[in-house]
Amino acid sequence: MRWWNRLGRTSTRRRLVAVAAVVVLLVVASAVALFFIDEPLRRYTEAKMNASLEGYTARIGSLHLNPINFSMNLRDVVIVQNEHPHPPVADFERLYASVHWKALVHGRVVGDVLIEHPVVVLDLAQARSEIEDPTPVADKGWQDALQAIYPLKINRLRVTQGDVTYHDRGPFKPLRMHDIELEASNIRNVRSEEGVYPSPMRLTARIFDTGTIAVDGWADFLAKPYAAFLADIRLDTIALDYFKPITNRYNTVVDKGTLSASGAVEISPTFKSVRLWSATVDGIHVDYLHTAPSSRGATRHAARRAVETVEEAQQPGLQFRVDRLEIVNGNFGYVDKTKDPDYRVFLSDASASLTNLSSLPTGETALAKVRGKFMGSGPASADLTVLPTRPGPDFDLALKIEETDLTTMNDLLRAYGKFDVTAGEFSLYSELHARDRQVNGYVKPLFQDMNVYDPRQDREKGPLRKAYEAVVGGVSRILRNRPREEVATRVELSGRLDDPSTGTLGAVAGLVQNAFFKAILPGFEAQVRRFRR
Repeated sequence: MRWWNRLGRTSTRRRLVAVAAVVVLLVVASAVALFFIDEPLRRYTEAKMNASLEGYTARIGSLHLNPINFSMNLRDVVIVQNEHPHPPVADFERLYASVHWKALVHGRVVGDVLIEHPVVVLDLAQARSEIEDPTPVADKGWQDALQAIYPLKINRLRVTQGDVTYHDRGPFKPLRMHDIELEASNIRNVRSEEGVYPSPMRLTARIFDTGTIAVDGWADFLAKPYAAFLADIRLDTIALDYFKPITNRYNTVVDKGTLSASGAVEISPTFKSVRLWSATVDGIHVDYLHTAPSSRGATRHAARRAVETVEEAQQPGLQFRVDRLEIVNGNFGYVDKTKDPDYRVFLSDASASLTNLSSLPTGETALAKVRGKFMGSGPASADLTVLPTRPGPDFDLALKIEETDLTTMNDLLRAYGKFDVTAGEFSLYSELHARDRQVNGYVKPLFQDMNVYDPRQDREKGPLRKAYEAVVGGVSRILRNRPREEVATRVELSGRLDDPSTGTLGAVAGLVQNAFFKAILPGFEAQVRRFRR
């Protein structure tokens, strides 16, 4: 009986060894088969992706299929723009797709996609090519290309350690967003009613060196013709001088400064809304450059388009609101490169606040206040009240500049009056009122204790120049209000805001600028000609 038991145990062991050997052989055979399958599958997937893409080409470094959990693992996926292939616009270190098991429990067979360390790089030539391409980005086939990688509908998308960089032409620091973490789920939701956002999403990232962004919201990824989003956005310490390559195209130079803000954005095919709850701009330095006419055509067109965009914001389908915006430690300048010499007029140590600005015609009255030092010298203030009415806006503006050291304005005086001063004070008062697109108001500059000619300062100047400045100094004394030692004039303002070539903002700026320079040199040239006769 014992020998029979020993024989049975021996047979059992043999059967187990045989089964184990079969399993090992099957695993080895599967591994070998998959090894030979992976490469054809890689080529097939790559070809299917490229058949979906328009204007771009994808390359897959390696691909591995795991039939046990039905997952696909891609390495070194590179995408290039056909017109400008260098550098590649995207390089994904790893793209992993698998069954979304949590959704499978609820009876839905959908996919889960993880993208690790995607690097996106775009330069100016590539950006221009994309902008000029008549085919919209939404029609480039990106969704179909992603669908070609994995046959299941994508229901959950995760991105880790993302990096996006834009390089412009010239010696500018690149615009970079890095350490991007993104998660979106319930992407393949049942089609929702308009205004319903069933898919939660969250994004965090670092911007440039010190800035951060956080986006928390919801999406409707099946909305047509493009996806819809509703999200809260928080920005912290975003360095503004990185945007030089963009602002320079609008003749605006931005140095220094940071932005911190929070708000909400809603973008859908039928409705767009931006609400800024609060924002602070700290330490910004901005100069607007007025250049020669030959170089201003593109700038005028861009500025006119920007103004049109602001005015289009009053349309029902596009709404914006600023609850509160503050600027601290600012410096704002206007540089005229068309004059000889060129000059800069600026406001330093500037602080400003803007509250309750809305595109809605029934919105609250908006209030803006600006305080600072004109030419780094005289206290200056501006108070603006805006009533967002149609066909407005209606507004009231009060501007005051006092006791500015006139010698700080010598470049401007040389440019417009061909003289300079050695002493004096400058003040200016102005009011503007707009109702029903009609603007009325005045500009009143005052010059106190102005001394134009000083032989000690001007000994290096020619005799004709000295004579001219002596005449101007004499005229200023003739024009003075004796008890107050002032030269004063007042220029009335009146104009319409209906000119489509300038728009509201351009018309107001033109009125103020023309009146300012017409008033700032009150009759000097005419008085000099009379004196010479």
